[in-house]
Amino acid sequence: VMFRPRDSHDLRVLATDLVCSPEAKVRLIQDPHSNSVALVTPLQTAAELKIVCTFRIEHAPGDGSELAVSPSALIFPFAYSVEERFDLEHYMRPLYDDPDGVLTHWTRQFLRTDGPTGTRELLLQMNRFIREHFVYAERDEEGTQTPLDTLERGSGSCRDFALLMLEAVRRLGMAARFVSGYLYDPALDPAAKAADQAAAQGSGSTHAWLQVYLPGAGWVPFDPTNNLRAGTAQLIRVGVARDPKQAAPISGSWFGPAEAYEGMSVIVRVSRVVD
Repeated sequence: VMFRPRDSHDLRVLATDLVCSPEAKVRLIQDPHSNSVALVTPLQTAAELKIVCTFRIEHAPGDGSELAVSPSALIFPFAYSVEERFDLEHYMRPLYDDPDGVLTHWTRQFLRTDGPTGTRELLLQMNRFIREHFVYAERDEEGTQTPLDTLERGSGSCRDFALLMLEAVRRLGMAARFVSGYLYDPALDPAAKAADQAAAQGSGSTHAWLQVYLPGAGWVPFDPTNNLRAGTAQLIRVGVARDPKQAAPISGSWFGPAEAYEGMSVIVRVSRVVD
């Protein structure tokens, strides 16, 4: 179970707890990406598995200035330094083949033909385009759609949209990594419901987006599902990975008859917000 938020300058974890039914042995480890992972082993048979994770954090997101990249990277294409490439190499390699160049062709539409292409503008435009031209659809199926499937269907989940933009960015020579976490949305609070505020796509559940490494700015978040970017208070990261398969909120195996499986549900609630 990957549920504990990642501590950083903008997010501090104050307390966490995990309760499992039936009773279980819980062991915490760090994976190769330094994500915190809880290994849960139930100690007895049961008709239902229920895992409740809680945490309390202090979240102080930036003001959007994270997009203030180095002068050398203002115009696309740009080059990472030799030392940066050593550390970013695994995040620059595409994960999926594009034999007919469909994804590559789609990606090139964000390059200007009437003058220089600004790196910041390119990424913001791609982030916004996915939000405006693709249909969000919740999916309970295991795994993530390939970028070519998402392009063909014109729809997908937050994980599908994050992977689409991640692969597109990598094909432009930039480093990008997948992020799994939570989407906090004030619209889900009772007071906001009364005011008929619209909730963001994917709120109230686990969420996924991506980060792009920009010289001078570091890892900058982009959420193409909701057209959110650096500076937002809504994205609470839990795990980062090269591949979406490495950042599944919950994974594992169980033993029993095939017909016993009735599905899985994940519900995320905000208990308290302190200004």
